[in-house]
Amino acid sequence: MDTSVLSILGFGFVLGLKHALDSDHLIAVSTIVSERKSFWSSSIVGALWGLGHTSSLLLIGLAVIAFHVHIPDRLAQGMEFSVALMLVILGANVLWKIARGGKFHVHVHRHDEHLHIHPHIHEAAKLPVHAAENHHATHVGKKPFLVGMVHGMAGSAALMLVVLATIPSRTLALLYIGIFGVGSVGGMFLMSTLIGLPFALTARHERLSHLVRLAAGALSVSFGLFSAWQIGIVHGLFL
Repeated sequence: MDTSVLSILGFGFVLGLKHALDSDHLIAVSTIVSERKSFWSSSIVGALWGLGHTSSLLLIGLAVIAFHVHIPDRLAQGMEFSVALMLVILGANVLWKIARGGKFHVHVHRHDEHLHIHPHIHEAAKLPVHAAENHHATHVGKKPFLVGMVHGMAGSAALMLVVLATIPSRTLALLYIGIFGVGSVGGMFLMSTLIGLPFALTARHERLSHLVRLAAGALSVSFGLFSAWQIGIVHGLFL
């Protein structure tokens, strides 16, 4: 593999790492991480987001590179607008759970003479029936993956134009997208771990935990509404 190919792939990896730092990505992940109380669980959220993001890029990239599919500007704007709406929904979901009276609870029990302490967030209306049975499981769910897919579709138009304009080989272009995805997975894995720090550190303090979660939800809603206004009105999607 010659130097030019390595340079292109290296650039893709670094760009993927940088891509994970985009404000809308970090805000979306923070709303999901806000419900996690461990560094490991927070890291998994970021990794799943990155995998979802990469899967969208690869699918759309395959269509663009192999079949020369053109993504209209208006469609690209519409996908960006969907990200803004998603941020509003994610933030509103966090605020709704807080408003419903979700409370932090430390569950203490013994297994084979060993004392275990596990933090949980219980919603007032839905207390987990089998909490004692499944507290060891790290349940993250499919939300981070789906959120990552939406972000991948929204950011694909500009990325595809860059790839097609600079890389003549279809194989290398797809490999570039894959390496870009690896960078975004690694970047978001690290960032979600860091984002999880304040949530993990305040986990044993109910009021602080609620304040941090409230800030994450309010920021997501505010940023989502601002982005929707920018895309829909300022950039003329609906005009």
